[in-house]
Amino acid sequence: MVSAAPWFEDEDFWREMYPAMFPPDRFAAAPGQVEQILRLTGFAGHTVLDLCCGPGRHAVCFAQHDFRVTGVDRTPFLLERARERAAEAGVEVEWVERDMRRFERPGAFDLACSLFTSFGYFEDPEDDLRVLRNLRASLAPGGVLVIDVISKEKVARHWQDAFCSRLEDGTLVVQCPEVCADWTRLRNEWTLIRDGRSKTFRFEHTIYSGRELKDRLLSAGFAAVDLYGDLEGRAYGLDAARLVAVARNG
Repeated sequence: MVSAAPWFEDEDFWREMYPAMFPPDRFAAAPGQVEQILRLTGFAGHTVLDLCCGPGRHAVCFAQHDFRVTGVDRTPFLLERARERAAEAGVEVEWVERDMRRFERPGAFDLACSLFTSFGYFEDPEDDLRVLRNLRASLAPGGVLVIDVISKEKVARHWQDAFCSRLEDGTLVVQCPEVCADWTRLRNEWTLIRDGRSKTFRFEHTIYSGRELKDRLLSAGFAAVDLYGDLEGRAYGLDAARLVAVARNG
């Protein structure tokens, strides 16, 4: 059965795909990633925005550093998981249910993050630009934005027509990607096979090259943009694991 709802609005998508998208090792990696972000940006502020925070992997970790943290996501299911994690950790986080295109809080944050390829969902490029403009407006003067996505260069260099993995509960996950829209979008079909039953979901997002993402950020009004190959700050070159942009508000 294929879900007919737009993927990022489909609660069933997030419920069914949660174990595949957020396995235990991804939660275990979050504290180290937050430490890397703090070092990469030289962060010395107090307020943090985690846009498309999902189940709160990074928002909770930022809160454990005693920052004032706001996590924004449009998906009630994920926000409920985030609230549970914050309660278990004994930290306070402001959780906001909002479409990223419609969240703006002028001058409120010293640091904003969009992590784990949570940017580029929308087919209309103007929607991405709107998100970036809202992020810039939400940053205080001198504030910094960190975006972490999979890059067009890596997709092209490590292309696979299909691949599969198995979750801890035995579920088989079969992934079939397809490049579309003149190499600007990556369309994914994921099939979960569990207990003799299968369920298929389709979702897609824009894939940016380093140059394209940098140009987008500068078009949104950021004063300076640096690109890295991971959150540790390695060079954005042939072996880059990720595309990480650090954009500073003037």
